[in-house]
Amino acid sequence: MPELRVGAKLLQVAEQANLLDALLVGGIAVPYSCRAGSCHACLVRCLAGEPLDLQPEALAADKRAEGWRLACQCQVGGDLQVEPFDPQRDGLAARVVGLDWLSPSVLRLRLQPERRLRYQAGQHLLLWSADGVARPYSLASLPGEDAWLEFHLDCRQPGAFCDAARRLQLGDGLRLGELRGGALHYDADWQARPLWLLAAGTGLAPLYGVLREALRQEHRGAIRLLHAAHEPAEHYLAGELQALAAEHAQLQIELVTAAQLPAALAELRLVSRQTLALLCGHPTTVDSFARRLYMAGLPRSQMFADLFLTRM
Repeated sequence: MPELRVGAKLLQVAEQANLLDALLVGGIAVPYSCRAGSCHACLVRCLAGEPLDLQPEALAADKRAEGWRLACQCQVGGDLQVEPFDPQRDGLAARVVGLDWLSPSVLRLRLQPERRLRYQAGQHLLLWSADGVARPYSLASLPGEDAWLEFHLDCRQPGAFCDAARRLQLGDGLRLGELRGGALHYDADWQARPLWLLAAGTGLAPLYGVLREALRQEHRGAIRLLHAAHEPAEHYLAGELQALAAEHAQLQIELVTAAQLPAALAELRLVSRQTLALLCGHPTTVDSFARRLYMAGLPRSQMFADLFLTRM
């Protein structure tokens, strides 16, 4: 049986065992969230040996060259020595500079990193609480314009990170993990094309950043943003969005509840084959967005989606 070494601990594991499972069974505290290679909470560095990586493209080439792997996507094929990502050693320090409730369930968290972080609208970042809980969150801030990193935390359901976030105070420290580029972005070549932004819940966060990036780049095509929330009080950026619409004639804002969403989607009509759609939220809602857009005539290749996966 292959041997898996972590620090002074030596584990005997079955060949082809999932690396994350082997670590957890062996009592090694490795955080994880999606188990799909998306959140990057389960980063480990290989010090000796090489696991079978089922999703090598999920990590940037420079990270792979440094030995980093996603434990959830690796199988143990031989003797292996790894060290889990240590937020104190490997992460970037950040300080809480803003905390406020945008709605009964959405907490806006603003962080100031100890050094400037280069990112693009629509990307997401791994946040580590002081007690070692890791969770990926999309950036709602706009680089070059906002002086902080902004995140919108959905606290409707209990969760380890949300519970920790409720206890945060101004000046508290967090650690930042890997910055990830998802499917959501704005391309300058899109300026004349109609743009549809469809969000559910806090899936609005990255699209708010993308929207402001599009407007900053003087997007000329029509922009339609639809936000679906459980109830009217959860349209947590309604004021900001309406203010942007008042300043930009090409921007249309639609705020619908979950009960109103099927009717709103049924009314979607494609006015141009050049339309691009950016979708974000819970997988079930994003799937309903995508199916309706496809039925309306929008090719899948013109849809860009990020899913907010729940922990498995």
